[in-house]
Amino acid sequence: MNNLNSNIISKKQNKGLKGIINIPSDKSISHRSLIFGALTGGKIRISNFSQGADCLATLNIIKQLGCKINHIDKGIIELIAPNKFSVPKNILDCANSGTSMRLLSGMLSAQNFDSVLSGDESLSKRPMKRIIEPLSLMGAKIKSNNYKAPLEIMGTVLSPIEYFSPISSAQVKSCILLAGINTDGITVFYEKTLSRNHSEKMLEYLEAEIETGQDDYGFYTKIRKSCLVPKNIIIPGDISSAAFFMVMAAIVPNSEIIIQNIGLNPTRTGILDVFDKMGVHYEFLDKKTVSNEEVGDIKVRYSPNTKGCEISGEIIPRLIDELPIIAVLAAQAEGQTIVKDAKDLRNKESDRISALVLGLTKIGIDIKEKHDGFIINGNKNDFTGGQEVETYMDHRLAMSFFAAGLKCKKEINIKDFAWVNTSFPEFLSIFNKISY
Repeated sequence: MNNLNSNIISKKQNKGLKGIINIPSDKSISHRSLIFGALTGGKIRISNFSQGADCLATLNIIKQLGCKINHIDKGIIELIAPNKFSVPKNILDCANSGTSMRLLSGMLSAQNFDSVLSGDESLSKRPMKRIIEPLSLMGAKIKSNNYKAPLEIMGTVLSPIEYFSPISSAQVKSCILLAGINTDGITVFYEKTLSRNHSEKMLEYLEAEIETGQDDYGFYTKIRKSCLVPKNIIIPGDISSAAFFMVMAAIVPNSEIIIQNIGLNPTRTGILDVFDKMGVHYEFLDKKTVSNEEVGDIKVRYSPNTKGCEISGEIIPRLIDELPIIAVLAAQAEGQTIVKDAKDLRNKESDRISALVLGLTKIGIDIKEKHDGFIINGNKNDFTGGQEVETYMDHRLAMSFFAAGLKCKKEINIKDFAWVNTSFPEFLSIFNKISY
């Protein structure tokens, strides 16, 4: 199970998963620590920085813009930001990271130089119209391949806007905030449902002129042109990564695990609300605030009496990345689970709705595809297994299928498991610590 460069076998776990683990750092906050840190013009220490390929793509781009990175220890870096960015000599490669491309587009649009953002085959298929349109309203000049990467950005002076986003997206919101922080006047972003607010939290922490709230039009964030104050940042563990181990503990008999230092930002804890609805046994052991983010320890144990539920509406942006592993949990719950209002799953590293349904159907799970989600008829029986499943270059599908394999009668072969490296290269080594 240790070779990430080939197919991986996942098979039934006959003994419980037990132990205390630490999950790699939050990707969303890691990206932002670099990008906002680069705007401080000073020196900051970032602790528990993600080693995932996506965040390393952002790190490499920040270096090409003139930031100096000193590696102090594993997961600890020192960022020294210049007073003015360097003009990049080469195309800026975002690899597989949509977060890198969408956030950096906002920052680069307001610079006084031109740049090009590219990505791998998967990223080049993902939609960028959602950021190009509002940035263009601000006066940004961006050429694209039919609203897809590569993006040629001609840096210019932008104008503030009041933007009502048709989708609730932390990446779109962060993109506009990064453009607005370099723009005279007040830029306002509205969304109907509050998406992840890590950018707002970090901007508040670094003393930006920012205001958040809610009115008759929805949730708003207002940003003025600001000088950020360099401060050290400690990044919590990623609850989206922890979700795979929480669900594995919930479905494998005799399991009990403790996950330490997990981010508990309310805009990210939708999976815990689902746990409450379905009857998963978990508890908090500690809670605190670190670098303006809520952090704590969670204990999860085997939960034999889970029930199906409906997952829709305002909760979806708070657990969009966890829906594939929630599908595995739902397949082990009594009754029907309905997921809807999640059409944006089709715009991730893969079409996660179609790919998830195909993979889970192959191993014997009763799941039906809908245009904006899926329906699962769950039960307590082990899945059939005995098949090869495709990951479709999608790290979250790879890990979800691995978790499902722990409850299969026959082992399953997960193709191209190496895609987990984009977010969670430590996945198998952590699993080996709690399995016997």
